[in-house]
Amino acid sequence: MSALLRYQTALLARSQRWLPPVILYAVFLSVGVQGGQPILDSLAYAAAALLPVAGWLVRICVTNEPPAARGCSAAAAGPGRAHLASLLAAFFAAAGLGACAVLAVTAISDAASTDARTAVPRLAAGAAGLLAMLVSALLGTALGALANWPLLRSAGRAVPALLLGALLLLVTTGSPAHSVLVDLTTGSREGEVPVSLGALAGALAAAVAAVWAACALSSRRG
Repeated sequence: MSALLRYQTALLARSQRWLPPVILYAVFLSVGVQGGQPILDSLAYAAAALLPVAGWLVRICVTNEPPAARGCSAAAAGPGRAHLASLLAAFFAAAGLGACAVLAVTAISDAASTDARTAVPRLAAGAAGLLAMLVSALLGTALGALANWPLLRSAGRAVPALLLGALLLLVTTGSPAHSVLVDLTTGSREGEVPVSLGALAGALAAAVAAVWAACALSSRRG
């Protein structure tokens, strides 16, 4: 599996197809996160923007190989393992992008509550931001696994499903993504750093289930 993961990661890096989502994410951050803004609010914004980017990275990874090359990978390691490697490569890329965003946001933001009356520990806020990024990366990977091959073959269906799914995950009450964003914004108002372990557990469970389903189906359709 490690060799497959290295292969998929190298394929993603060499393809340069990661540039559009990464550039778009950087633009979102440059527009929505300004120096001196409350740190927890800024981290919530950055985490929300990462979710659709993670789904986009999944689409890149699962469609990076030409059919013949994908067939060779599936024949050598099994279609399920080959598909799992592409999903993991996307997840790690999204998680790394989120970690970089947390470093940048934590460095330039004001370590205070929304009303600027209560100090917020910068290190603890950064840890909460990393947790929120992990939730977004996990859910984006889950969404990408369900909204691309082998479940949806047509780009005309996959892309709208990806966008709609990301929106619903961010705004629907009960979604781990919505929960962690509410925790961050509420913590910013109250001057308290949240620890959203329940949201992380929910996101992890959703990601495991979605990835398992996609890999199982890829084995049947491979």
